[in-house]
Parts: sequence; C-alpha cells; structure tokens
Amino acid sequence: MHAFQDELAVVFPGQGAQRKGMGRELFARHPQALRAADEVLGYSLAEAIDSDRLDRTQYTQPALFVVNALAYREWTQARGSAPAFAAGHSLGEYNALHAAGAFDFETGLRLVAERGRLMAAASGGRMAAVIGWSEQRLRETLADIGAGEIDIANYNAPEQQVIAGAADVLPRVSAQLSERGARVVELRVSGAFHSRHMREAAAQYARSLAATAFAPLAFPVVSNVEARPYARGREAELLGAQITASVRWTDSVAYLLDAGVERFEELGPTPTLTRLIEQVRAARPVSQVSKEARLDTAASRFYAAPPAPEPTPVSAPATAHAQSPTPTAASGAHDLGSEVFRRRYGLRYAYVAGAMYKGIASSQVVIRMAKAGMLGFLGTGGLSTARLDEELSAIRTALQPGEAWGANLLASVERPQVEEDTVDLFLRHGVRIVEAAAYTQVTRALARYRIGGLRVRADGGIDFERRVIAKVSRPEVARAFLSPPPPELIADLLRTGAISAEQAQAAARAPMADELCVEADSGGHTDGGVAAVLLPRMLRLRDEYAARYGYAQLIGVGAAGGIGTPEAAASAFVLGADFVVTGSINQCTVEAGTSEAVKDLLATLDVQDVTYAPAGDMFELGARVQVVRKGTLFPARANRLYGLYQHHDSLEALPPAVRRQIEDKYFGRGFDAVWDETRRHYEHADPAVLALAETSPKKRMALVFRWYFVHSNRLAMAGDPQRRSDYQIHCGPALGAFNTWVAGTELADWRHRHVDQIALRLLGDTARFLDGWLTRPAAPQALH
Repeated sequence: MHAFQDELAVVFPGQGAQRKGMGRELFARHPQALRAADEVLGYSLAEAIDSDRLDRTQYTQPALFVVNALAYREWTQARGSAPAFAAGHSLGEYNALHAAGAFDFETGLRLVAERGRLMAAASGGRMAAVIGWSEQRLRETLADIGAGEIDIANYNAPEQQVIAGAADVLPRVSAQLSERGARVVELRVSGAFHSRHMREAAAQYARSLAATAFAPLAFPVVSNVEARPYARGREAELLGAQITASVRWTDSVAYLLDAGVERFEELGPTPTLTRLIEQVRAARPVSQVSKEARLDTAASRFYAAPPAPEPTPVSAPATAHAQSPTPTAASGAHDLGSEVFRRRYGLRYAYVAGAMYKGIASSQVVIRMAKAGMLGFLGTGGLSTARLDEELSAIRTALQPGEAWGANLLASVERPQVEEDTVDLFLRHGVRIVEAAAYTQVTRALARYRIGGLRVRADGGIDFERRVIAKVSRPEVARAFLSPPPPELIADLLRTGAISAEQAQAAARAPMADELCVEADSGGHTDGGVAAVLLPRMLRLRDEYAARYGYAQLIGVGAAGGIGTPEAAASAFVLGADFVVTGSINQCTVEAGTSEAVKDLLATLDVQDVTYAPAGDMFELGARVQVVRKGTLFPARANRLYGLYQHHDSLEALPPAVRRQIEDKYFGRGFDAVWDETRRHYEHADPAVLALAETSPKKRMALVFRWYFVHSNRLAMAGDPQRRSDYQIHCGPALGAFNTWVAGTELADWRHRHVDQIALRLLGDTARFLDGWLTRPAAPQALH
C-alpha cells in the first residue's frame, strides 16, 4: 500500500495554460523524452512550441501533456516521494493518471494526440467563461431565458463557470447573460469542448481507449467526471465520458480538501489552477474532522475501490446523526444532506425527483435532473412496454456516464409478470438505480434485480452494481428492505439460474435496499403518515438493522411527502434525512408529462385543495390516494363507487336509478360497453383475471368500476376540456404550499418552472433558512 508522505496533491492544468516557447528548458534536459515524443507525433515538438500551431487543439494537447509530464518527472526526482493525490483539469487529467502509473509516457502521448485530433475536428462550437456568478444562479438564468441548448462545460470555481454551445447560439446567450449582470468572456477555442457537441468525437475516441491497457494506480487520481477517485477498471469509461461531460473542478478540489489535503502543487507551464483552488478553499466551511481521519478515510476508499460507480464505504455502520451533517452557518445547497449519499450516486445535491405514474415523471424530468447533478426517477407505472422502451432509450441517448438517473419499479400484486418484464427491460437498458414503490414484501423480480448486481471482490467485500431506493411508510416494510433478501427467494433464483452461487452467498450479507425513502403524507398512494414521527422511527430502525447484520455500507434514509417549501425541506434535514424527495411540485413543470390543462389547474392550488379517494390499482383492497379536489368531481364519484362496491355483490344488484346515474354522469356509456372494453384488455393482459371475473359477479363489478379510474386518468393526461370534472390528478398539499411560496415571482407561471430550476431554488433557500435559523439571536426574556 502506498504510504502518504504528507497531505499534498499535485494538479496539472489543461488547454489554456499553453504559452509560446513553453518547455524549452525541459526539452534540453530530457532529450531522450523529446525524441520519443517526436517519434509518436510525427513532427518536431520543439518547433511546434515556437509556432502559431501551438494554439491549435491538435498541437496544444500533446505539447501540454509532454511539458506537464516532464515537470512532474523533475518534481518527483527533487522530492523523492509521491503525492497523496493527483488531479488534472481536462487534458491535465491524463498527466495525473500518467503520474499515478496508469500508462507509460508514450501510451499517454498517443492517447492525447488522438484526443486532440478528434476534438479539433469537432468544429462549429464556442465557449465562454461566466465570472462572478454561482453555479446555481447560472443554471437558474439559463433556464429562465430558455437556453436549453447551452451546456455548462466547466465548473472551475464557486463563481467561475464555462458554458459551451453552437457558434450561432452562444453569442446570443452570452449577450443575455451580460445584460443580467454577468461578466462573460469568450474563450479562444476551436470547439464546444465538454458538451453535447463532442459526442461524435467521444464515440470515435472510445475505440482508442478500449485498446489501451491501464495499470493499477499508485495513488488516488480524482476524476473530472465524478469528482472522486478513479475506481479500478473504470479508466477507459471515465476518460471517454470526459470529452462530453462537465469538468467538475470545484467539486474535485472540494473532495481533496475534505480528504485532508492541505497543500497543492501545480505542475505546468502557466499557473492557472492555483487561483481557482484558493477560491474553492475560501468558500468551504472549515471541517471539524481531523486531517488524519480524513486521510485514512480517503486512503481506504481508494484501496478498496471497486469497478462500480461508487466505492463501497468500508467504515463501520454509524447513526444518522454521525453521517448526516448537522447544518452549520455558511452552509450551501451542496452541503445539505449526506455526503455519503451524494458520492454514492455521483451527485452534487442530496435531492431526488420521485417517480410519478404514467410517465408524468418523464424522460425530460430525468434528463434535466441528471444534468443538474441531481437524481430523477422515470415514472414507469401504467406505461406500455413499447412506451417504456422509448423513454429509457431517450434517457440513455441524452446522458453521459457519470450522470445519475433511475427508473421506478412498481410492485404488481395481481400481475407479477409485469414486474418481471419490467426488470428484463431495465437490465437491457442498463438501469443502475431503481425506486421500489408500493411494496409490502420483497418479490422475486425485485430480488432478481438486486442480487444479480452483486459482485464479490478479491478481499471479500461486495460491490453493488445496481442500487435500490425503497419507498416505505411502515416499519414492517422497512424491516424487509433493511434485511438481506428472503432465503427462499435466493434459493429459487439460484435453482433457476437467475443468479450465481457467489451472488447467492453475497446476498445473505447484503441489505435489499441501499436507501430508504420515508414517505409521509404525499400525493398518490399514501398512508397519511407524519414525517416528524416516521423519519426518526426509520432512522433508529436503520441503525438497529445495521448493527444486527454488520453491513459495511451505510443505508441512507431520505424524506418524501409534503416537501414544497424551504421550511419543509429544512425540517427534513434537521430531523436527520440524508436526502429529500419531491413529487407533487414536479408535475406542475414544463418537463412533466401531463397536459397543460392539468398544469393550469395545479398552479392555482392551495394546501386545502386536495383530498383522499380510492386507488384504482388497489380498488378491492381499499387503498387510498391523495388527489386534487378543486374543480373536479372525481374524489366524490370515486368514493361513491367504492361505497357501492362494498355494499353490493354485483352490477345487477345496483338500484336502477343509481345505475343510470353512473352510466350517464360518471362513465358517459353503459356498463355493457365498459365491460366489453375491459374484457378485450384482460384477454391479452391477464386471462386469469378475466376467467375469475367471468365466474364472479363481484369481481366483474370491481373491474367495471376500476375502468373509471383508468378513464379519469386518461382524461387528465389528455386534458380533455369537456370532461374536466372527471380528471384524476394525484397530488399532495406540498404543491399548494409551493404555489404560495413562489406567488409574485416568475415561478408563479408553471411555464417558467423547470424541475432543476425549482430544485436549486428550493435547496438554496433551504440553506439560507437554516443559516438564519442557526444564527438568529435568542428571544429576550419576558419581564416578570
């Protein structure tokens, strides 16, 4: 194991640090390296550094790599020891990997030369630095001016970001940003690097990376893409993604500071990173953790690093209060929630957009959340296989490795094959994170997804290639997810060849879920729980099961339900939540997959404008959902249908007047027509249910009544203006609270609401609320 000599990191600059004549003295002292470079490149590097070619990408990148590499060679010779960490900005990351032994000098130069050639060929784009604005302010403004075609290419410092876009678009956006007070400086580059405009270059470059053998690293190197150390076996993946992904330099420096690094040594022709590092350092609150503890943690994370996206923490289980930071003055949106949670999924914020039925949590919701460094779940419930396949394909096409996203896996009590088919589709699309919802017990399909993603390392540790975030509102359900998979399911999956013997053994010491999402009173299915009661109970239950099974990884606990204002989010974090999940507020956004008519109605709600109604998918069980009552008759009609189902044994037993009212007012068609449509559906979807209904009048009545719930949902999704009174809209009171919070601002109109923008606004105001709350003066004593 590498021994850290001190808390020092070497950093290497990238394109922009070049200057004419750089490296002359280094070349003179290392003639053999220069000859090797000339042989690889096919031209004289010494001549290139003194010519105008140096500012052309295909020449800039190889020249910088050679100069940085020789500077590091001399630095280590003079120092006599290796650094604790290394990192590099864009091109500089290749020097960091070379310094750590990932590849030799010639191999690194060949890769860089090919990278420079391909990036230079991707012309037609431009870049500009935005100075003086935070990441949050820039994101909000880009969303506000409708600049969705612009990517944030670099996060260089707390108040320095770089944007990239097409040559005919970037100047217009830059002018709009300048009008709003930003200082915008156009960069002299040949293309829109680290943006969607580099996708073709990245695809071609992947072949070169695939043919490269990477050696184990001698010390940790922090990745631009994920802002954490490279895990073994992921070099080609992350270097390929780096061309199109944002350079997360601010987060990378923050990681190093948190790991205990006290000194940075920049090695390159021009010191461009040192000033950025100091800006990040100045913006960070001083950590109270000892530098020895931070270095020990960083070292153990690196040396235990698996090939999965997140190195499994190896520390002993801890309580929520030990892992979830207590809010401190001068905190920011980045600091809210659990750092373990953010790093596990490669996020910048501990914020999740939960799934919503029928694709209301659409692929566009998921994509925007991922691009903003947050996690979003696709709402898969009720989608056809073909539609689900399209949505998953759209997400995969739009996102890059390192951008986290997931999909909802909904329990299907009556039709377990639907769940199995959904898992099959997830595996084909490489879905790495699922939100498990509506489960009362662990099913075979869910266990297959979870256990099939377990990998046992040489040291006996377990890597989790698939993550499960389980939505729970009852202790007995939480216990099922805090425990290993049921032994009978493990045995069945092993017997049928769905998992290996090694995975079966690993499953016995792994929890079913990586995180619990504690769902209090919310839209859709809900037990009507109170967050202040549920969350502490689940945190203690989590700690109890962690101690019982001795899990190596911490199971996070998040809060969902009722979160629509900064005060509500703050209360969740103060109670110990590792992350927060929003739902209702996201369906009244531009990206939500519901109709404009529904969004117009949702934007007018207050907290009292929702109520409870029967759940169509669990009608016979009496389950309830929270829905909009303002402007609709659906809640009253749905409750009446359930009351009739409870008191009558068949459709024929209904009083004639009642039957006519339902057919004419509720359904708009007769029972026979509804049954004919229902029968045709179940002939293909579930013949067993149809066979039961043919012999059971009560079951047939249930299916006919359930048709209304499907129909009312379709009416809302389509925005049928003639049937507005029958809209079924799942929603909780959080949206009403949100509407009153943003009243009088640009967000009052839902057409200005974007899921990532409202998330950043909510988190930013939450951090400011907590700062004010923690620093406010004590109330004066009352006089007696």
